[in-house]
Amino acid sequence: MAERWTPESWKNHPVKQQPEWPNPKELADTCARLASYPPLVFAGEARSLKAALANVAEGKAFLLQGGDCAESFNEFTANAIRDKLKVLLQMAVILTHGLGKPIVKVGRIAGQFAKPRSSPMETKDGVSLPSFRGEAVNASDFSEEARQPDPSRLERAYFQSASTLNLLRAFTSGGFADLKQVHTWNQDFVAASPQGQRYAKLADQLSDNLRFMEVLGINSGNTPILREIEYYTSHEALILEYETALTRIDSLTGRHYDCSAHMLWIGERTRQPDGAHVEFLRGVHNPIGVKIGPEISVDDVLTLASRLNPGNEPGRLTLICRFGHSKIGGCLPRIINACKSEGLKIVWSCDPMHGNTYGTPNGFKTRSINHIMSELEQFFAIHRAEGTWPGGVHFELTGGNVTECVGGSQEVREEHLENCYQTTCDPRLNAAQSLDVAFLVAETLRQMG
Repeated sequence: MAERWTPESWKNHPVKQQPEWPNPKELADTCARLASYPPLVFAGEARSLKAALANVAEGKAFLLQGGDCAESFNEFTANAIRDKLKVLLQMAVILTHGLGKPIVKVGRIAGQFAKPRSSPMETKDGVSLPSFRGEAVNASDFSEEARQPDPSRLERAYFQSASTLNLLRAFTSGGFADLKQVHTWNQDFVAASPQGQRYAKLADQLSDNLRFMEVLGINSGNTPILREIEYYTSHEALILEYETALTRIDSLTGRHYDCSAHMLWIGERTRQPDGAHVEFLRGVHNPIGVKIGPEISVDDVLTLASRLNPGNEPGRLTLICRFGHSKIGGCLPRIINACKSEGLKIVWSCDPMHGNTYGTPNGFKTRSINHIMSELEQFFAIHRAEGTWPGGVHFELTGGNVTECVGGSQEVREEHLENCYQTTCDPRLNAAQSLDVAFLVAETLRQMG
C-alpha cells in the first residue's frame, strides 16, 4: 500500500541537496511565517497551465520555458524583469509564426532562487567553504559569512517573488504584451544583429496583419487575446521547507497545490524515485517537470511517471531532457519507446543547456550555441522518427547583453566571455542568442510538418 501523502511526508524519505541550516529554530520560525503569508499563485492558475500543457502533450501546442539560471537579489529591477519578458515574447512570436500553434509561455522567474550543486563544498586557494546554493540560501561572495546558510533569505525570496509576479501581471495584462507593441520588444543591442533584423521583418508582417484585422473590426479593444497573454511561472522545487510552507489546500477542490509557482520541476540530482523531492511533488496538483539526463534508466523513467502521474493525466508530467549533444542520440529513443509502449501522456521538452556546459582555459564556465542547436536538432529528429511530438524547449536566458555563451549571430568567442559575464551560477543565452535558437526551432519544426 502506498504511503499516505501529507505536505511533510517527504521527511520520511532520503533527501538530497538541502542546506545545513545552522539554527533549526530560526528555520522553523521563518517557515511558520511563510506558511501564514498569502499564496504567490492560485490553484486555478495552475489548473489553467495544466490544461494548456495537456494540449502540448497532444501535439496541439508548444511549450516555451525560459529565464534566469538563478535569480538575484542584487539584480532586482523593473527593467531586468521587463527585458526577460521581452525576450520570451519575441521568441513566442517567432515560434507562433513558424509553428502555427499556440505557445505556452512559462518563465523561470519569481522563485528560481535555489540551485543544486555537484559538491557541498567549494575550495579556492586552499580554503574550503560551503558552495553557493542560490540567494535563497546564501551569498555568492567567497567568505565564511557569505556562505553561511541563512533562513531569512527564504523570506526575502518570497517577497521578491511576490513583487516580480505583481509586475509581470501588470505587464502581461496592462498593454505591454499587446501585439501592437511587437516592434518595441526588439531591444537596441539586438535590433542591429542579423536575427534582430529578421525579427523586425516578422514584426512588420504581423503589424500588417493586425491593420487588416482592424479594418474587419477585430482589434485589441474587443479581442483580449491580442492585448493580453497567459504567462506562467516555474522554478526547481529544491528547498523543501520553503515549498512545504507555501503549500495550500484549494478551497474549490480540496486538493493541495504548491502555491510558490504554477509549475515546479525536480532536478537531475534530486529525481530519485524513492527520494524526498519525488515524494513531496507527487502529492501536489501543479503541473510537474522532471529533468532527465544520460544516467537515467528506462525503469526509473517509468517509475517516476507512475509515482508522479499515476492517473496518466495529460499536462501533469513534463520530461525535460538534458542529455548533451553527444549523448542524446544514444539515450532518448529508448526512453521514448518505453513511454510509448506504456501509453504515457507526456510533454517532451528539451533543455539543451545543462548537458552542454564546459570550462574554458581562462576559467569561465560556458556553453556553445553550436552544441545547443545540435542537441535541439537531434531532439526534433528523434521525435519525428519515433512519431511523437517534441513539445517544448527549456532555456536559461536573460534579456541583458551578456557574454556567457559562445557563438550565435553575434559571434561571441571564448576571449569575449570576460567582457560581460554576470551570472552567479550557470551561463545564459543573451537576447540575440535567444532569437537565434527561436528561429532554429521554428524552422526545424516547420520542416517536420
